[in-house]
Amino acid sequence: MKIVDVCAFYTPTGGGVRTYIDRKLVALADRGHEIVVIAPGEEDREERRGPNARVRWLRSPRFPLDRSYRYFADRDALHAMLDEEDADVVEVSSPWRSASMVADWRTRSGSRARLSLIAHADPLSAYAYRWFGNVASTHAIDRAFDWYWRHLRRLDAQFDHIVSASESLTQRLREGGLRKVTTDPMGVEPGQFSPRLRDPALRREMLALCGLGEDALLLIGVGRHAPEKRWDMVAQAAAIAGTQAPVGLLIIGGGSRQRRVIEAIGDNPHVRLLEPVRDRGAVARLMASADALIHGCEAETFCFVAAEAIASGLTLIAPDRGGAADLACANDGARYRSGDAQDAAEAILAVARTITASVQRRRPVRTMDDHFDALLALYGAAPAIDHTRRYQQGTGR
Repeated sequence: MKIVDVCAFYTPTGGGVRTYIDRKLVALADRGHEIVVIAPGEEDREERRGPNARVRWLRSPRFPLDRSYRYFADRDALHAMLDEEDADVVEVSSPWRSASMVADWRTRSGSRARLSLIAHADPLSAYAYRWFGNVASTHAIDRAFDWYWRHLRRLDAQFDHIVSASESLTQRLREGGLRKVTTDPMGVEPGQFSPRLRDPALRREMLALCGLGEDALLLIGVGRHAPEKRWDMVAQAAAIAGTQAPVGLLIIGGGSRQRRVIEAIGDNPHVRLLEPVRDRGAVARLMASADALIHGCEAETFCFVAAEAIASGLTLIAPDRGGAADLACANDGARYRSGDAQDAAEAILAVARTITASVQRRRPVRTMDDHFDALLALYGAAPAIDHTRRYQQGTGR
């Protein structure tokens, strides 16, 4: 079949979504399908990634709230591109403007393509719950943002599939009245991450960078510097835990919003910031050589870096909501109250008391290819759906 992925989050400098899309371009083509990714870019151009894999960049403006991303602004240009591709399945990664554009395209064109919303984003967790979570419950916030739930229910009526990467998100979407949600966790790159890559000498170097000896707990954090990643809170948690046990923390990532993280670190010599590492093999070696991965963001629908840490044999320390929480729960990790530095510090100390630095567990790990195979099976088994039915009101949201 021919699949077009309209991916608003794909960018050459991106993290998890870029890794996911790059693997998708290889895996689907290897399985005999044609895959085309349409992404917002600096200019109109086409990039061939193989005999059956292409990226088509559509000239688009920068997103004002995060200028490392762009957004689809030209409805007619996107519709024309979809007309040209004439796909069997059209996927969309964002629940916002591009999803509505694609739904409108199918209505206008009369295309028989099936539509699938791949939930790479959870805007309520990324923004509303984070902004207002200290003063209101999630249910109260959901009621205040009922316009967003009505929008999701419209998309649910217009699309054939809503693909969620975690059971917790699936449950929330179903409680919000969506009827076509299926869970398909996304997985890690096959053959990339493994406990076998652990290097005791590299671990010593990393701890020395934090001014600590081999008896310390070595934490690693990986991700861009954005408010929803909560690196300032993670740094505070490491500092609090460090008053009771030797704890080193390396945060690997970049971005324009580092000031709060730097201020949170202060003069603590045991927390260090490192520039982004683009070499995936180097990331895998660094990760396997740490003792635990700590994550601060509760907004990811899956959390690739948490899955990579588990594949590397690390203990996962994660907030109690979001994709990372699901992975921690399923893999004997430690969870703490989202956004709470003191509770995160307690989780760090609990791990420090139980972890054995020289032993890392090998766990069965779901790969991205497992995810793609399940996705293809879903599309292959999908019956025709009546898209004229009006969306229904949800219950519980």
